[in-house]
Amino acid sequence: MIALVRRAAPSQGWTYAAPILAVFLTMIVGAALFAALGQDPVVTIRTIFYDPLFSEFAWFYRPQLLVKGAPLVLIAIGLSFGFRAGVWNIGAEGQYIIGALAGAAVGLALYPMENRLIFPLMVLAGALGGWAWAMIPAVLRVRFGTNEILVSLMLVYVAEQLLASMALGAMRNPEGMGFPGSRNLAQYPSAANLELIAGSGMHWGVVAAFIAVIFAYIMLTRHVFGFQVRLAGLAPRAAAFSGVSPGGLILVCMGISGALAGLAGLFEVAGPAGQVSIDFNVGYGFTAIIVAFLGRLHPVGILLAGGLMALTYIGGEIAQSQLGLPAAAIQLLQGMLLFFLLAVDVLTHYRVRFGKGAEA
Repeated sequence: MIALVRRAAPSQGWTYAAPILAVFLTMIVGAALFAALGQDPVVTIRTIFYDPLFSEFAWFYRPQLLVKGAPLVLIAIGLSFGFRAGVWNIGAEGQYIIGALAGAAVGLALYPMENRLIFPLMVLAGALGGWAWAMIPAVLRVRFGTNEILVSLMLVYVAEQLLASMALGAMRNPEGMGFPGSRNLAQYPSAANLELIAGSGMHWGVVAAFIAVIFAYIMLTRHVFGFQVRLAGLAPRAAAFSGVSPGGLILVCMGISGALAGLAGLFEVAGPAGQVSIDFNVGYGFTAIIVAFLGRLHPVGILLAGGLMALTYIGGEIAQSQLGLPAAAIQLLQGMLLFFLLAVDVLTHYRVRFGKGAEA
């Protein structure tokens, strides 16, 4: 018989070492996967994890770390509030899409007006759009006791259909020769999320991600709200007895995660993506879940994890173009990262016992 016995006091060292070990296990198993696909495992791993930082073309790839990492960090920071409190928002991808649509709608409605207030209005609309979409599962959970995991996840597919409808209908570029997609917001100065420093990859979305990290760190470590969030996650009954409102906490945590996901969508559609298109969403909302757990739900950890996950995106694109590696292999590599993190976490908190006495 095999049984898992909870450890009385999990090792703090192993708790922080688990993400590093998960990364190494992912590399090892990933190398075996690439070998099975007929690729040189050493070359493939080097291409994904080393070349974007240290190859002769690293000067071109490094700015992309900020571009790819910013939305992941922004969304993951929002998710971390809920995950710490035991509120499981799995629908950040949908909130990301709605935030992009809401922000882009403001910019497109005011086109071709030139005014400095247009972009701030788009930012506000993006945050409100993501917040409103997150409030649907939050209110249903508080009012009717529905499962926020299922509701938020199903709303992702509704958001995707709405995105396709907007790209083909109301937001379609009237000068686009009938092709799906909106005007290019990156070419509309008042609505564009342009680089703040040329060639650096730094745009307002990156700034917002750093601000979110600082804000989350202060709130979770220096504010009573952070204490309430941690208490609700560790001991829900104790939190209720101490005066924490479970319903209010759900609404606030879902609202924060939705607003930050909506901001990520707005900064993406007004900057790197440039337009509302059918394939605008690329899975950032789901990948951010991996980032949040890989970063131990800690703001600084999420910042580092976001950089690592951005590295797999960039390195994966290089591997696809130079080595002919299928995109699904990179997605599998990212999924393995979460799998190994959870597996190592189990061994951190539980002992494995074998034999007849395991049941006891």
